[in-house]
Amino acid sequence: MFVIGFVFALTFSAWKTSAENKQSNHPDPAIQFVRGRVLVKFRDHIAPDHARQIVAALGARDADEIPNIGLHILDLPLEADEAAFARAMAQRPEVEFAELDRVLSADELTPNDPWYVDEWHLKKISAPAAWSSTSGNSNVIIAILDSGVDGTHPDLVSKMVAGWNVYSSNSDTSDAGGHGTTVAGTVAAASNNSMGVASVAWGCKIMPVRIVDSSGYTSYSLVASGLTWAADHGARVANISCSPIINSSAVTSAARYFQNKGGVVTSSAGNLGTFVSSPENAYILTVSATDTNDVLASFSNTGNAVDLSAPGVLIRTTALGGGYQSVAGTSFSAPIVAGVAALVMSANPTLTATQVQDILKQSADDLGATGWDSSYGWGRVNAARAVALAGGGGGTVDSSAPAVTISSPAGGATVSGSITVAVSATDNVGVASVSLSIDGASQGTVSSSPYVFQWATTAATNGLHTLIATATDAAGNSASYSIIVTVSNSAPPPDTSAPTETITSPANGAKLSGNASVYVNAADNVGVIRNELYVDGVLVSSSTASPFTTKWNTVKAKAGSHLLQCKAYDAAGNIGLSQTVTVYK
Repeated sequence: MFVIGFVFALTFSAWKTSAENKQSNHPDPAIQFVRGRVLVKFRDHIAPDHARQIVAALGARDADEIPNIGLHILDLPLEADEAAFARAMAQRPEVEFAELDRVLSADELTPNDPWYVDEWHLKKISAPAAWSSTSGNSNVIIAILDSGVDGTHPDLVSKMVAGWNVYSSNSDTSDAGGHGTTVAGTVAAASNNSMGVASVAWGCKIMPVRIVDSSGYTSYSLVASGLTWAADHGARVANISCSPIINSSAVTSAARYFQNKGGVVTSSAGNLGTFVSSPENAYILTVSATDTNDVLASFSNTGNAVDLSAPGVLIRTTALGGGYQSVAGTSFSAPIVAGVAALVMSANPTLTATQVQDILKQSADDLGATGWDSSYGWGRVNAARAVALAGGGGGTVDSSAPAVTISSPAGGATVSGSITVAVSATDNVGVASVSLSIDGASQGTVSSSPYVFQWATTAATNGLHTLIATATDAAGNSASYSIIVTVSNSAPPPDTSAPTETITSPANGAKLSGNASVYVNAADNVGVIRNELYVDGVLVSSSTASPFTTKWNTVKAKAGSHLLQCKAYDAAGNIGLSQTVTVYK
């Protein structure tokens, strides 16, 4: 406890300076992440008090939390390097993930097309046929996570429910830039009212959730906060039309929370015309854009995470100030899919979120290569087929669970050393994921065949262990298969020897500038696995590869003297401390 108190006293003034100078509540597009901030989620078994002790001991401050998903928003001292701190935190065994609070931009193309009086996209997705069953139920609320919405617009004023301004922490959800109003009109503008435009789900309601600043930028933490707020206040669908967000663990945690509350999250694929290699995200429907010829729009991103496609050019919609405009971009493909999801929920309110996602994929018009592909996903969304499959026209929902077995090792086998656990899984539609647990502890999830997992049995106790493989399909149906094996390894003697470490450079009294390197000699009877550099008691950098050189970016440091010390870790958790070196900036 005395260490934590010492660190607190040492870094309080740095926290104050950080809060005053960095304005860490606001996205900064110039540097692509929120300065002075890192997002961290501790593993579920870490108690909250223990987590806060770890944060304090590393010289940071737990400035805010999103408690529903266990996300900590940390403010760092002025001298800390955000990227290095995030990497160091991510390597800690107590931490599930740590990442920068990256800045995102509103994903919109500048409209440059002439007025297109017919709303071609509604006919292309067979919306009129879907409307014969439902045009949307007012109990189905669609959250628009964007720049706000012009709630006074003639085609939107009757559609609004109370929302929230996450960016400014108040109830003012007026549109700060116009993007949110165009997105809202695409999904649920009032229709059949002799004015303006028609929309996909015009019987549903709109919940404005502002996450974007006046310049069109947001951040992972704002998106995650917006999703959890919308989930807690009754939204069944949430649309996020901004830069691709599938890489963020924080946003994924919030999307999982939204889905667990019965909701579907849609997001734009992006407008850079590039292939995005990020893997599929089971909690977010990522949407690419098609044109009037039903082919991929030239600007649309593609990638492994694309689930569906939808029209994204010449989309007529509502505009800030009461007018209308023609727009283009995956920003408008995503809300079209959000609208169809809302129609499906309206047609059959008993469907789960995963069933809705499965219906959208199964009912899509397959474009491009047969089956799923990285350009169109499962195909271009089809509203009429989706509503019919939901039960509005006699369709059925996939209720068949996958078949799953553990093919290796065999049940009853004796195993030792590092082994491969091979799982076989099949499904009538398709396997979405296979997970493995050993004695109730998750060993990971694989989303594509072959379904194999590595297990280092040397870390397990000798004796009986239960392996359970679970296969899940896109509709959320799952099945499990279990075996019992015997682990038999020769027990090595416990490692109780701490590493030795010496800072070899810089020397005492050295003057540093720029991005300075700190060199060490680190040795251990088994092996050093990580070296951490602390400046004035604050973790600033780490290295996991020999020769364990670390960096200190002195640009943010105050002029004067600073204390350097390194910590070396071995695999057994033993820690060795270097000498303290005094340097000057």
